[in-house]
Amino acid sequence: MTATLKERAATLAALPVEFLFRALETPLAFVQRLVGVRGMPWVFLLPNLAFFGIFVVIPLFINFAFSLTGGTALYPSDRVYAGTEQYAFLFDCENFADPITCREDRFWKGIYNTAVFIFFQVSFLVLFSLVTALVLNMKIRARGFFRAVFFFPVLLSPVVVALIWKWILLRDGLLNAFLVSLGLDKILFFVSPEWAMFWAIFVSIWAHMGFYTLILLAGLQAIPPDLYEAAEVDGTSRERVFFRITLPLLWPNLLVVIVLALIKGVQIFDEVFVLTGGGPGTATQFIVQYIYNTAFTQQVQNFGLAAAASVVLGTVLFVLTLTQLAVTRKRDNG
Repeated sequence: MTATLKERAATLAALPVEFLFRALETPLAFVQRLVGVRGMPWVFLLPNLAFFGIFVVIPLFINFAFSLTGGTALYPSDRVYAGTEQYAFLFDCENFADPITCREDRFWKGIYNTAVFIFFQVSFLVLFSLVTALVLNMKIRARGFFRAVFFFPVLLSPVVVALIWKWILLRDGLLNAFLVSLGLDKILFFVSPEWAMFWAIFVSIWAHMGFYTLILLAGLQAIPPDLYEAAEVDGTSRERVFFRITLPLLWPNLLVVIVLALIKGVQIFDEVFVLTGGGPGTATQFIVQYIYNTAFTQQVQNFGLAAAASVVLGTVLFVLTLTQLAVTRKRDNG
């Protein structure tokens, strides 16, 4: 009796789906006669391609067109053609290593800050992710629970992550309350440039480490256990096993993690913008925030200059993306 009721419930639940498929059958058959069987994949891809074209490709061309114009007008028809003046302005420097010598010092300060952020953030992110993946790959108690704990921050919105840590690090925040309870003085974390950069890097690592740990953990689990068993029989030390077996076989995954972390690091904006606002001064103002401020927040909005800076940033991201694709293809083929 119970089985019959379940079958009836399943039949009733499937009725709307069956009705939808029957309703689509006639128009899809008509479309197939028009475009042929080989053309049907393009029919199904057309909505996504249209969405991608409207919201990605067309804005890219508009942005590039804006980078070749000047003035403060918003509409393209009202803007003045300036050629490569915006790019020349950005790259007008006596010494590229010293932002103060550049005409647009804020742009190069943003690049310098981004480079410092990427160097430390990517280095420690890859290191901590590797160590965490190695630990979580061992046979430890509650391994599934710890895997979920380390991945959980990835599920949070970057804005939520920044707000949580800002609440902890404020002058009267949770961390300073703990320091005062120990008889220590409060630390103004967002007043010192060094502290602000440190916490920007720390929060970013905390928020994204779980994702890269998961990639490395998948790579570790793909290594044949027979190799470790043979090494154990031969009495090979753990250090030698790691450098001769684990690291070489994990290297393709490690390369993917490095390139993805570089791409994410160059694009850093929302977490740091909420956490420090780019301060103190411009100590944590990165290249994406410079573009945002130039286009929208400063008194004289310079859309052309912001567009030119975004084209430069997009070129860097494009090169990194090609590198990531090449690394992935090499890993899949090798």
